[in-house]
Order: sequence, then structure tokens, then C-alpha cells
Amino acid sequence: MLETTHDTWLRRAGELAHPVHHHIDGAAEPGGGATFTVVSPRDGSTLAEVADGGAAEVDLAVAAARRAFDQGPWLRMAPADRGRVLLRLAELVDACRERLALTVSLEMGKPITDAYAVELRAVAATFRWYGQVADKLADTSPHTGPDSLALVTREPAGVVGAVVPWNFPLTLASWKVAPALAAGCAVVLKPSESAPLSALVLAELAQEAGLPPGVLNVVCGDGPSAGRALGLHPGVDVLAFTGSTEVGRHFLRYAADSNLKRVWLELGGKSPNIILPDAPDLERAAATAAWGVFFNQGEMCTAPSRLLVHSSVAEHVVDAVVERARTLRVGDPLDPATEMGPLVGEDHLRRVLARVAAGSEDGARLRAGGARTLTGTGGSFLEPTVFDRVDPASRLAREEVFGPVLSVFVFDEPDEAVALANATDYGLAAGVWTSDLSTAHRMSRALRAGTVWVNCYEEGDLSVPFGGMKQSGNGRDKSVHAWEKYTELKTTWVRL
Repeated sequence: MLETTHDTWLRRAGELAHPVHHHIDGAAEPGGGATFTVVSPRDGSTLAEVADGGAAEVDLAVAAARRAFDQGPWLRMAPADRGRVLLRLAELVDACRERLALTVSLEMGKPITDAYAVELRAVAATFRWYGQVADKLADTSPHTGPDSLALVTREPAGVVGAVVPWNFPLTLASWKVAPALAAGCAVVLKPSESAPLSALVLAELAQEAGLPPGVLNVVCGDGPSAGRALGLHPGVDVLAFTGSTEVGRHFLRYAADSNLKRVWLELGGKSPNIILPDAPDLERAAATAAWGVFFNQGEMCTAPSRLLVHSSVAEHVVDAVVERARTLRVGDPLDPATEMGPLVGEDHLRRVLARVAAGSEDGARLRAGGARTLTGTGGSFLEPTVFDRVDPASRLAREEVFGPVLSVFVFDEPDEAVALANATDYGLAAGVWTSDLSTAHRMSRALRAGTVWVNCYEEGDLSVPFGGMKQSGNGRDKSVHAWEKYTELKTTWVRL
């Protein structure tokens, strides 16, 4: 992180100019003239009036993407040349890191330290990784008899619609855009209406990096208008979505009602974090449990929002987590010392507070937090919140909160912990803390989750896939498996 003070970030925020128009066919597109307001959750101030897109703007963007795919140079470039453009984009993201981090911090409340050191590092790394592997994802030639030749090729799927949320507005966009571009596809990206500004800056950088017009388009707007139009559009071949399970169902219906486009979904989570008494370092396990659920204000689908701790160490671990919740520094996201910023907006804060109230109504014991804080700032701040004595059948135990709210459960046997962990509609991630290798493997296999971290949480790199089971979705982001989502398999059989 650069040595930049709170005052410096405040000054730069005042000087920042935001793009406010859609990015279509390589240029800013004002659309039909309608706008929506982007409000900063740090103080309730207006950041920008952004072009509000719907079916007409989606039509323009899909048409541009279709021309770029069917007639333009991107698909016809050598994979190595496409890779060089993505590598150049990674360099530009690094060069523009401060501006992008500041934009993310302002539009969704992420602490500037995390925006700069975590999110923007991940974005540059994603474009760099896919740029490096673009020419190394080889086709295959199956072994056949002497009188024939079989070729199995992966070809770009076509036009990709990507709809991403506000909690990691650039990271999650890059996880979809980078592999789709590496495969040779053209993309129409719809960012969240809560955090569209950073995606518009990314589109400008992609143009500067050498991406041909129409290959990456950004349409701003809400889900019922722009999102629905993209999901229903017959010119879209693949739709990739990260967001809530409820909205994911809509995209499946849109596909069924239109052209049966493939739909890849990364949806909600209610991730368990299991601490056994033989955890190699209980202090680190407790500190990681607190960090995981409060990082990014708990606005993470993988947040370990259910802490399952063995009865013999429960008091020690939970006390440590509660103490961390009480001492965590909540404040202005532009202050480098802030550890937790505001929730994304007032509507979301009200939803999270309703979940907190429901937890108390259902009999859980509130150990820390639970109330709005820093009310004089005009921002959407919530105290880090911890409940224990949570009923496994309660709403707090089963429903995604998407905020800095931890539910604690106590168990006596590993099998009991696994059953409790799996007692949810979700299956995105899980954590296990143990010194016993056999226990780690057995529990990891038994947990119905797309990712299981052992003696850590939220670790990994671009080489491993990310995604969920059950109602946490299908398909995978990151790694070669993400690239495969944006390709079609073709078999060519040649009689010799």
C-alpha cells in the first residue's frame, strides 16, 4: 500500500472525475437520456448521475459485440496476440491502481487499503494470468484407427453477457471478462447499479490496451431492465452471473424463455468454518474467523458466517472473536487505518439490520454489535456483530445475511459438525481447522462445498477454480475451467 494519508485520499476523491455513459462499440454512449444516481455509502453523497440503460442500450451493445465477434479481428487474432492485449490491460490496471481503488472505495465502501492492496491486485493478476495462458490452452487429437483422424477443438462460444455485483465490482468482472476475452469471445458487461463507475474505467483501459471496438461493452442499469434484457437477448450465447440465488433463478428462466443460452451462476453462500480442538493454532483460527466474516463488511458470498467450534475450546475461541469484533476499527473507507467500512447503501443496511433483529427474536444471544454506528457521518455503517446460542433451524442460521454478522454453533463430534455444516441450501465454501491430516481429508470430502480451506480461509490463486454446489450455483470462475465456460467443443472426424 502506498504511504497515502486520509487527507490525501479525501483530496483526490474531490478531484476524481467519473465516466457516466455506457461504453458501447469502443465509445461512450449516452443512451436514451435517462440516468440514475450513484450514492457513496461513506456519507450518502452523490457520486455521479449515470446513464440508465434498458433493452435499447442492451440491443446496441449486443449488436456491437456480435459484429465484433462475427466480423472483427479479435476472434481471428492468434491467441498469443490476444494474450498480449490482456497483458497490456493488466499493466494499465496496475498503472491506474490508485484511481480504480479510490473509485471502488467511494462507490461501495470498501476500505481504501483493501481496495488498493487486495481488489486491484487481484484484477491485474487475473488479466495477467489469462494473458499468459491464452496461447497455451491446446486443442486435442484423440487416438483413432489408421484410416481416420479425429480433432476435438474448443471454439469461442460467441457473445457473452456478464452480470456482476457490487461487493467486488472489478475482481468479479475480471473473473468473467478475462477468460471470455482469452477464448476469443466478445462481452457485454452489466455492472451493479450500486457500483458501475469502476467498470466504466476498466472499459476505457481495455480500449487503451488495444481491445478492438465492440469486444468489451459496458451497459449500466438495474436488473429488471438492463439485466433482464441481457438475459433474454437472443444474440447472447452465454450468460455469466454472480449475485443472489433469487436473481440467479431469473437468469435461468430468461434462458429458457429465449434461446436456451448457457447460464453460469455463482450465487449465495452460508459458509461454515469448523474449528476442532486440535487446530494447530487456536489464536490464529479465532483471528481468521473474525477477519473472514468482517472483511469487506461481511459482504462476501464466501464469508464464514457460521462458526462451528468444538465445545472444549468454544469459550476461548468465541471470546477472542467477540473481543476482535469490539475492537475492530469501523470508519471512513478513505482512511487507511479503517478496518471495516460502511455497507453498500441504506437499503442493504436495513436488510441486514432486519436479519439481526430476527436473530434476537429467534432466541440467539447477541455477544457484540448489532446496531448502526457512526450515524453522524451520513454513511451506512454497522457494528461488527456476533451471535451465539443460535438455533440451527433459525433464520439466522439458514439465510444469507451478506453483512458483518457471525452465528456461532457448538458441537461435540466431527460428524455432528459436518451434518450441521451441510444443513443449508448453499454449498459455496467451508473451512476446517485441525492438525490431523486424516480428519482434514475426511471432513473436506464430506462437506458439500465448492472450496474447502484447511487451516486457512480465503486463500488461493488463479490456477484453482472457484464456484459452488447446490443453490450456490454451477460452473467455475478462475483457472482453465473458467476459460472452458466460454468455449464450445467441436468434434471433426476425417476419413483418410
